[in-house]
Amino acid sequence: MLTRMRQLYKLVSTFKASIMSNSPVRVEQTVQTWGNGLAVRLTAPVARAAHLARGVPISVEVVEGGVFLRITGKPTLSLAQKLKAFDPTRHGGEAMPGGRVGAEVY
Repeated sequence: MLTRMRQLYKLVSTFKASIMSNSPVRVEQTVQTWGNGLAVRLTAPVARAAHLARGVPISVEVVEGGVFLRITGKPTLSLAQKLKAFDPTRHGGEAMPGGRVGAEVY
């Protein structure tokens, strides 16, 4: 396991990001330990240029000479965000408004 971690550390010892946008963003950072794994903190300009935010699902692919990150979907919403988006006129009411069907006790 330690050998694998060292190989991975060598592979991504320096993180280089180049985002294709109107103005490319490029930073060089160092891989740090995070718990039992490794991590690279993305700076705010890089995250904004790549349209990344907390909760956005990504895929991580090891390619020749480095690591490639790709957005794979939409971010998962927090409970607060889901409640804010809830529209009672559209989603309100009971799923089965009607009388008693069986021996329900109210």
